[in-house]
Amino acid sequence: MDQRIINLFDEYTHKPLKRDDFLKRLAKLTGSMGAALTVLPLLEINYAHAETISGQDDRLITERVTYPGGEGSMKGYLARPKANGKYGSVVVIHENRGLNPHIEDVTRRLALAGFLALAPDALSPFGGTPTEEAQVRELFGKLDTQKNLANFTKSLDYLKARSDSNGKVGSVGFCWGGAMSNQLAVNYPDLKAAVAYYGRQPDAAQVPQIKAAVMLHYGGLDERVNAGIPAYEEALKKAKIPYELYVYEGAQHAFNNDTAPTRYSEVAAKQAWERTTKFFKEKVG
Repeated sequence: MDQRIINLFDEYTHKPLKRDDFLKRLAKLTGSMGAALTVLPLLEINYAHAETISGQDDRLITERVTYPGGEGSMKGYLARPKANGKYGSVVVIHENRGLNPHIEDVTRRLALAGFLALAPDALSPFGGTPTEEAQVRELFGKLDTQKNLANFTKSLDYLKARSDSNGKVGSVGFCWGGAMSNQLAVNYPDLKAAVAYYGRQPDAAQVPQIKAAVMLHYGGLDERVNAGIPAYEEALKKAKIPYELYVYEGAQHAFNNDTAPTRYSEVAAKQAWERTTKFFKEKVG
């Protein structure tokens, strides 16, 4: 697909670009509104294909949980191996689409790899993630940055204190969640490992606060996010923070999301996931 189309969709999903304006610009790129509407399903998320590990998998225990946030309660989806034990624990942070079937599946993937995994719903202050995409976009625009950060640090507190946790916690986030994983690295001293998939980088001045080991995954074609790599890497080196940084050539932003057909890269996603689970086993397992 024309890279200009994918870049336009990236702009639409990350900036306050109205749907009508997006469709008009898409029509110019494709030649007509009819062609634009034909291309649109190839760009949009399709949760019909979200489940790679069944929510009823008998190797796992899954549950909906509610726990204290910074102000009020947080909702989340939790998964762990079925056998009793104390597991290395990981917060899974969704994209700017809220807690959805894809992220729940990613949470089960981590559980199957041997971890206690919790996916918080950032939109819990508004009652949780709605099913209508336009509502999700609107609510994300209303999130208070500091209160949201507090909710995620409380999510780590909750996970670390559970009886089935070994007390070691990490974070992994995607896109919006990747930026949050970076922020948790800066703001949560007890974090052992932070993994960010194509997430916005923290300010270089904040990097010396990081106590965790960091792993960063980027798509080679993701110009918007990748612009922040050099400053972040320089700051990590200067502060002597242990880190691993991978750029997957030819991969798009959101390359891990297998419900996004035009951006998903099976090769990059598999390689990044193998690196991620190995990293967590070393740092929190």
